[in-house]
Amino acid sequence: MRKRQAKKRPLLPDPRFNDQLVTRFVNMMMWDGKKSIAFKVFYDAIDIVEEKKQDEEKTALEIWKDALSNVMPHVEVRSRRVGGATFQIPMQIRPDRKVSMAMKWLIGYARKRNEKSMALRLANEILAAAKEEGAAVKKRVDTHKMAEANKAFSHFRF
Repeated sequence: MRKRQAKKRPLLPDPRFNDQLVTRFVNMMMWDGKKSIAFKVFYDAIDIVEEKKQDEEKTALEIWKDALSNVMPHVEVRSRRVGGATFQIPMQIRPDRKVSMAMKWLIGYARKRNEKSMALRLANEILAAAKEEGAAVKKRVDTHKMAEANKAFSHFRF
């Protein structure tokens, strides 16, 4: 925006877990403004995680939060033109962007899975990410590798 930064609107916590992070995740997962369907898909996925989990002392919500932190990237590459050449420059990521990217990757790769329902896909992606495997974690590893490979250009930071 030209004038000023937009104000951050406060998110209402979700009804079941009373957690704002869940609401943020559901808002990202939602299609066509169908929030109740998105909540149902998320809660069904959490119930499936509760059934399938091996770690008995953790709740399904804690497993989901672990999965989210395992998918979270710490550095990314940004393109920058320097004298006619475009360089991929590794940059640190802001904390809120880290969470957004992790959620986006988790939802995106859950959608690409080939199980029957979205709840099952999301549950299996969460369980895989919690064990540090799955497509979303691979995306984070690839992002970190890309940043590591382009470390030589880090002096071009802006």
